[in-house]
Amino acid sequence: MKLALIGGGGVRAPLFVASALRRAERIGLDEICLMDIDADKLSVFGALCREVARAVGSPVRITSTTDAREAFEGVRYVVTTIRVGGDEGRVFDERIALRHGVLGQETTGPGGFAMALRSIPAVLGYAELLEKVSPGAWMFNFTNPAGLVTQALRDNGFHRTVGICDAANEAQFSVARWLNLDSKTLRAEVFGLNHLSWGRRVTHNGQDLLGPLLRDPGFLSGTMLNVFDPELVQEVGMWMNEYLYYFHYADEAVQKISAEERTRGEEIRELNQHLLKQLKSIGVERDPAAALKAYYGYEARRSSTYMYYARSDAPTPEEADERAPEAKHGEVGEGYAGVALSIIEALETGNPLYTGLNVPNEGAIHCMRPGDVVEVSCVVDRDGIRPLPIGDIPEAQELLMRSVKRYERLTVEAIMQRSRQKAVMALMAHPLVLSYSLAQTLVDQYLAAHAPYIGKWQ
Repeated sequence: MKLALIGGGGVRAPLFVASALRRAERIGLDEICLMDIDADKLSVFGALCREVARAVGSPVRITSTTDAREAFEGVRYVVTTIRVGGDEGRVFDERIALRHGVLGQETTGPGGFAMALRSIPAVLGYAELLEKVSPGAWMFNFTNPAGLVTQALRDNGFHRTVGICDAANEAQFSVARWLNLDSKTLRAEVFGLNHLSWGRRVTHNGQDLLGPLLRDPGFLSGTMLNVFDPELVQEVGMWMNEYLYYFHYADEAVQKISAEERTRGEEIRELNQHLLKQLKSIGVERDPAAALKAYYGYEARRSSTYMYYARSDAPTPEEADERAPEAKHGEVGEGYAGVALSIIEALETGNPLYTGLNVPNEGAIHCMRPGDVVEVSCVVDRDGIRPLPIGDIPEAQELLMRSVKRYERLTVEAIMQRSRQKAVMALMAHPLVLSYSLAQTLVDQYLAAHAPYIGKWQ
């Protein structure tokens, strides 16, 4: 079985390959094809991926190409994780928003909107080609904003597409870690949208384990819930996706991010440039051990400072820099790779998987339309991927969901029609913008900044 990674020259490719190799025998995997339009990065990270395979003695072939058609030939599963415009595009997205006093974050609010302008046309192009070359293949989309991109894919008739995000299952994994349980024995009730979701329950043999833990200060401080005040967690009474921080602490988020010398995008750009330079200097083939050490140090440093301005347990960037050289493989989790590969394993073996995914609602959440892509608990087996019933949800969550989903629908329409006015209406609909004049300014500046990638709009 052949698996393709679109964006295979990205910094996460070696982690993806390592995860895939651990499951290769169970899923019948014999080839991983890394595809990227950046030949330079593909050469470096492709070599690192092949070293990962060599180190564990895997028979799985690691191939690479800059030709998407070649990557799609004979493929059964495709994972998309691309960043149109590169790290520079992310920096524009964040800085333009912050310049006008609104959130500068790559997936939420104006930043997510700007990323969607570039991501959606590119991923639709890959989906169209995949359908021609290997009809029947599955596409798992991790390209951000993942839920919004998946909505566009589904709206355009690509039905074998699913949006994946590791944050969707954090409640289940956090409960499992805290209680020392196998996460596969737990069932989570997740509902919402990508980066805007809640966990209502996490059960084990029918008993809810999450409710009592939400009242445990130790649990709260040891999980991503530590970005929220305990009083807010008690009021909501559910697990909250950490990206809700940007909605519930909007003023604080803008203030803290603006106060930093560098945005997260600028920090990641610098880290990525340093890593690439370091790996080229080392030479992956010449000294693979040193290359892998540098890579795992980079990953540990990047992961440890995730949302550091909101987390009480996060090291400062300076502290993370000091610890990074000591990082080892195994200290970095599977992330999105684990989600995608678990789905593949369930589809191939028939062993049921219960997980949160971005799929069409199909009646699962009563307040949402059937075709709305939502982040919801699903079951995956040989029969496919099906959302599980959620029913009614609390009013506060319903209103926020419906507001953001309206923004998403309008954004997809704007991109498909290449309509500036529709884009303004879309961004005005977002709860973190709401202003027509502000939406006009942001849209015009994003269209100008990203013209090389999105072309001219009406």
